[in-house]
Amino acid sequence: MPMGVSFEVSDGVARIGLDDGKVNVMSTTMLGEIGAAFDRAEKEAEIVVLRSARPGIFSAGFDLKVFASGDAAKSLEMVRAGAELALRLMSFPHPIVGVMEGHAFPMGAFLLLACDVRLGARGPHRMGLNEVAIGIAPPSFAIELARSRLHPAWLSRTVTLGEMYEPEEALTAGFLDRVVAPEAVDKALEEIVAALRAIHKPSHATAKQRLRQPATDAMRIAIDRELTMAAYEASNRARSAVAMPG
Repeated sequence: MPMGVSFEVSDGVARIGLDDGKVNVMSTTMLGEIGAAFDRAEKEAEIVVLRSARPGIFSAGFDLKVFASGDAAKSLEMVRAGAELALRLMSFPHPIVGVMEGHAFPMGAFLLLACDVRLGARGPHRMGLNEVAIGIAPPSFAIELARSRLHPAWLSRTVTLGEMYEPEEALTAGFLDRVVAPEAVDKALEEIVAALRAIHKPSHATAKQRLRQPATDAMRIAIDRELTMAAYEASNRARSAVAMPG
């Protein structure tokens, strides 16, 4: 696996590690590497663990330098790659455990939201959808993803106000399923994996598909509607016409 994403399988568990040497920016390349790791996991494992190897950071989200470059084609390629990856994780046939031990900015938060079990470590790190705080409206695929996992009141705060949450609040909001002390993460992860071994995997895949079909259908429609060059350029023109505060 190329630098940036590690992959190993042991006793039926695929461990996908994120480590680009910096803050795990979700560039098109990085997203492609993660997708390739899930290709392998689908064939070689029964359970997947997605975890960052960078202290204090899960992911800084999409590569803002690409957005700032003004290259609409490259920006669209990156966002669409992230959207397709999140959609894939939502319907992935094997159970996925996402481990959050550091900041998870939007694309990182999207990946965690799409995991079946989200384990977080207590600490002064935050996760969420902060797009509106930096002058971007969250894409509809991300809103539909968040809608499927977050409690309604928190969804509104997350999407329309761009609030970011530390682990305990993220647990209440629905971003995470379990929060433990940093030193207890490995033990908690072992317990989660042991519980997942006991479930009937074909039934899990079918149940996931049935439960998430409305969300994945909505995400598919949003991707196909918004993430085209014509729609993307129209959105950018509308956004640039809005006077940003000085």
